Amino acid sequence: MAYWLVKSEPGAYSFDQLLKDKQTTWDGVRNYAARLHLRTMKKGDEVFFYHSNEGVSIAGIAEVTKEAFQDPTTTDKAWVAIELKSVRKLKNPVSLEAIKKNKKLASMALVRIGRLSVQPVTEREWETILEMAGEK
Repeated sequence: MAYWLVKSEPGAYSFDQLLKDKQTTWDGVRNYAARLHLRTMKKGDEVFFYHSNEGVSIAGIAEVTKEAFQDPTTTDKAWVAIELKSVRKLKNPVSLEAIKKNKKLASMALVRIGRLSVQPVTEREWETILEMAGEK
């Protein structure tokens, strides 16, 4: 199993909306690096759901339920989507500010390549974020 982080502006699609919907298609990604990550994601992988621009924090956990398939928002076969289901809201959202202050997370993609909308998370980073959220 691998770990990931996906980003969404809460005004466009929030973690609370994913909780209500229970499952969603993660589509519309038009960045080459993010597309490579979507193609790598496997069913059962766990995903941090990050609110960008507003709230600016990791709000919850989702799980990949369907691996890469043709993105339904385009006819260009180069672009893919995945399906995610909600797992749970974090007890305490973990802010970008707190992440940047934690030396254990200095190499995290979220800190180094902030604009990337789909990114890998190491197991150590995953565990550290869960500790910061009061989940461990």
